[in-house]
Amino acid sequence: MSDPTESSLPPDQQAVLEAVNALLAPLARLAVARGVHFSEVEERLKTAFVQAAREANPGGLPHRQVSRISTTTGINRREVTRLVNAQLEQPKPRRSLAGEVYAHWLTNPLYRDTAGQPAALPRQGPRPSFEALAREITSDVHPRSLLSEMQRLGYVTLDEVADTVQPVKDALVPRGDLPRALRILGSNVGSHLSGAVENVLGDGHRHLEQAIVASGVPFDAVQAVRQLVAAQWKQSFDTLVPALERLIESGASTEAEGVPPAPAQRVLIGMYSYHQPDPAAPPGEGTP
Repeated sequence: MSDPTESSLPPDQQAVLEAVNALLAPLARLAVARGVHFSEVEERLKTAFVQAAREANPGGLPHRQVSRISTTTGINRREVTRLVNAQLEQPKPRRSLAGEVYAHWLTNPLYRDTAGQPAALPRQGPRPSFEALAREITSDVHPRSLLSEMQRLGYVTLDEVADTVQPVKDALVPRGDLPRALRILGSNVGSHLSGAVENVLGDGHRHLEQAIVASGVPFDAVQAVRQLVAAQWKQSFDTLVPALERLIESGASTEAEGVPPAPAQRVLIGMYSYHQPDPAAPPGEGTP
């Protein structure tokens, strides 16, 4: 049942709350499934509101900041003061070297077999080898340490007899590492939501944020849809990863030549699909 006070809100604010409902439902399912209490989520929501209000009201005298934030958010002054004094900084995204090595392996022709698939590699030696592959991504971490981490995350298997490393198919989401899987969830969904919000608050064209919705898809056809989406993603992945690597390398070359670098940007490109029962669609009818 909706809050009766919502009917007195302006239409745009009602629409915001409808969007919030759609976003909070899966978040609540995740928190409940993992035993995270409402109070813990509420604390982070308050912190996010305070940070957003600070960004919306830059400058001004420090002693007036609490009042402005309280007025903007509706959070009482005592709580705002506490949150401002103990502001929780969002952790910076961690660079996943294991994931970068795996992606480079999947897309670089030098590390594919005659059938065009990612090849099993000798653990050591000149290229093509796992050692050479790892050093192409970083010289800060020893290849053996990277191999151990990739084994732990389920990216690779090691044949100790042949001393070769084999990539595991479809391991872009690491298995057996729930904290990392949740960090990926937060990064992917958070970036998607940030792009969508900036589009809504701006001119609508800053970020690509589109979706295809098809109603009335027969249940038996869902598997075919999943296979189609997976094939499209693989094609995009194989094209985009090498292109992004080249663009990053070209930027590094320019910086080495003494050209002042512009601020580095973090780019996320994703694709998603989702299906659920569609009670509004008559059986057998589809409306793309």
